[in-house]
Amino acid sequence: MSHVAPTAGGHHTAEKDHRWLILVIVAIAQLMVILDSTVVNIALPSAQHALGFPNSDRQWVVTAYALAFGSLLLLGGRLGDMFSRKWVFITGLAGFALSSALGGAAVSFGMLVAARTLQGAFGAILAPSALGTLISTFRDPRERGRAFGVFGSVAGGGGAVGLILGGVLTEYFSWRWTLYVNLFFAAIAIAGALIYMTSNRPTSRPRLDWAGTILASLGLFAIVFGFSHAETAGWAAGLTIGSLVAGVVLLAAFVLAERRVSHPLLPLRVIMDRARGGSYISVGLTGIAVFGVFLFLTYYLQLIKGYSPVLSGLAFLPMIACILLASNLSSIVLLPRVGPRNLIVTGMVLGGGAMAYLTQLTVTSSYATHVVPALVAMGLGFGMIFSPAINTATAGVSRQDSGVASALVNTMQQVGGSIGTAALSTVALTATSSYLVLHHTGTLAAATAAVHGYSVAFTVSAILFGVGVIVAILLIPSLKRLEELRNAALEPGAADQAGAAAADGAVPAGVPALADGAVQADGLAVEGVPAADPR
Repeated sequence: MSHVAPTAGGHHTAEKDHRWLILVIVAIAQLMVILDSTVVNIALPSAQHALGFPNSDRQWVVTAYALAFGSLLLLGGRLGDMFSRKWVFITGLAGFALSSALGGAAVSFGMLVAARTLQGAFGAILAPSALGTLISTFRDPRERGRAFGVFGSVAGGGGAVGLILGGVLTEYFSWRWTLYVNLFFAAIAIAGALIYMTSNRPTSRPRLDWAGTILASLGLFAIVFGFSHAETAGWAAGLTIGSLVAGVVLLAAFVLAERRVSHPLLPLRVIMDRARGGSYISVGLTGIAVFGVFLFLTYYLQLIKGYSPVLSGLAFLPMIACILLASNLSSIVLLPRVGPRNLIVTGMVLGGGAMAYLTQLTVTSSYATHVVPALVAMGLGFGMIFSPAINTATAGVSRQDSGVASALVNTMQQVGGSIGTAALSTVALTATSSYLVLHHTGTLAAATAAVHGYSVAFTVSAILFGVGVIVAILLIPSLKRLEELRNAALEPGAADQAGAAAADGAVPAGVPALADGAVQADGLAVEGVPAADPR
């Protein structure tokens, strides 16, 4: 693989001088992308009333964004590796802002869906470049921990913030402002990027893997579309089955193709490492649960308890606060001491326990005693999963792979969210219908059946967290093993061997390579665990 290096040695110094401002810029961009996965949901009824489209078409306002975003993420990540990440980042911001403005000004259903599709496409460019910028800016283990604590807070809590913001904007302004608000976020981030970010272009630009790009994009499109279609048409529908089967076949063909090309879109070394692979799976499983809990708890609070959109959004504040606390505590304090496996397993246990607790909800349950404890446990759990998992999934990747490694994090979260929304919705609706058949009498029959459906969905989520515990235990190495790998990398000759491997594009598991192909003896995380504090 061609060697990639900054064009000027002073760029690293310039970025280091402004690294905390760059973190703010990246966090704003990531928040904007995550917000749009939920902020528009609350505005949908108002948009439907204003533009006059039927219920059967309403899902496309959400699905169009998810399809474009999920299917183009790997391509967006590779663009950041091929060109100046600063300008790819700014292009994504500008395109996202303009498409948001188009959606806010929509006068027809088709115009709104087109705008949401463009939002997803530019979001696929923006999200990987944001995380890739974070990876290249923060190399010191302690600073990296703080940075990923902030980024993990945004990744885990951004969806809940979107529910709050969407409710406020829709109730007090207009549904159009759920889209127009992105102009303010983008303007701040673009200004910051122009002033503080440096332009690091590869000295030798790798060629784009066109075959891999087409196979991956079509495969991810088919998977996301299949799950989205199942939500409305059911799992037995021919188009649902055909899309899912086609997606699996295309992704299998993509893996085979990547083994044969000299410049793959997704180098298999990025995902074949146990620690990274386990981290990606953890992000995907947690993505299913995050979107599921937002969906069903929002339904419960609004439809069963009668909360307004604003109040139902504010009800998630305990979870947001706990995500902020756990993300920063786990990344800054706990990760170097206990390792990612213990944190991710604990987070999965907390998340599963919270889901199990929510299965006890009834029509008359109290928010304070039956919802808040679960939100607190979930917030702590999500914070302990996202930051360490994202850190581990991107630790040790070289400059030429950092964009696609970042894209894969977003891909797992996005595809996980699509699967969670569709699969859990189907489970809940089926359970609700079955309950009504057996208990169809009484004034509260419909509400009780709906809550029963939510409880079944929460049960499935709890089981998925249990699977996450097993995955983390089996795939993510222990702190002791990670320290052994780091010590092995410090043995005489190990650095030279790893550096040569990195130059060829094959970084050994547990031996992280820097952008210049060298192995940092102390300082950089080994598969997500920062080097031990010399004190």
